[in-house]
Amino acid sequence: MKTLVWVEHDNASVKDATLAVVTAASQLGEVHLLVAGSGCKGVADEAAKIAGVGKVHLADDAAYANALAENVAPLVAELMANTDGGHDAFLAPATTTGKNVAPRVAALLDVMQISDILSVEGPKTFTRPIYAGNAIATVESSDAKLVITVRGTAFAKAAPTGGSGTVEAVASTGDSGTSTFVGSEIAKSERPELTSAKIIVSGGRALKDADTFKSLIFPLADKLGAAVGASRAAVDAGYVPNDYQVGQTGKIVAPAVYIAVGISGAIQHLAGMKDSKIIVAINKDEDAPIFQVADVGLVADLFSAVPELTGKL
Repeated sequence: MKTLVWVEHDNASVKDATLAVVTAASQLGEVHLLVAGSGCKGVADEAAKIAGVGKVHLADDAAYANALAENVAPLVAELMANTDGGHDAFLAPATTTGKNVAPRVAALLDVMQISDILSVEGPKTFTRPIYAGNAIATVESSDAKLVITVRGTAFAKAAPTGGSGTVEAVASTGDSGTSTFVGSEIAKSERPELTSAKIIVSGGRALKDADTFKSLIFPLADKLGAAVGASRAAVDAGYVPNDYQVGQTGKIVAPAVYIAVGISGAIQHLAGMKDSKIIVAINKDEDAPIFQVADVGLVADLFSAVPELTGKL
């Protein structure tokens, strides 16, 4: 089987999410990558060094500068059908961008998408979470071409170096004219990125307000060199911006340590963090659902426990 992996990048470097997708693709067969961007030759050269990669298709065109899905999807569909006899499967990370591109590719190929896979069980058989991760479904595709999004936390990351893939330029399909990039507001933080952090400190609605959240959670995270996360309730209450949200409708994370402060543990939140290696929960309600998945639980008032913990650190 020949696979085509969408490389997520910022026209300067390959993003970590791609490495887990390469691992998934290698379990299906030969791995080819697609780097679509503007002035992104350096990204293609970097991608060619990823272990296990055979070929990198480089589409360098202004139409792909901002990874608009309406422009990228026709390119992918064409590569799936034409290049070297076509590809059997298209894989993308289950990120905001990946989940934007993949459904359009599936529609153009007239196949069903298989979303958020957790494992590869066979050439066309995969597992994926359903019911907010409370059950794992095994699904088998009957389509000739596969379109798949991959949950990055479920697969080990491929080594970023050691590979010797070749870079091959492919023709652009141009600007579809159906969407326009207006602008972006990129959140900047000195803390680690949430989806790649080894330690995450998350706060919930129990923190009362934005000032309290910042005064308790931020110092603890800084002491640990951790990223900061939040439950949906905390985000909806305006304590922190949307990009802090962990959960089914937020970011899926699996750090070495996840510290949940004042988070009750709703199913939707657990779906986003229960694969963490060690889960630490601080909550004054001993019956909170978070304690059912926690490795370490502290039943205490967070307003005294968290400052004490930060002080001891």
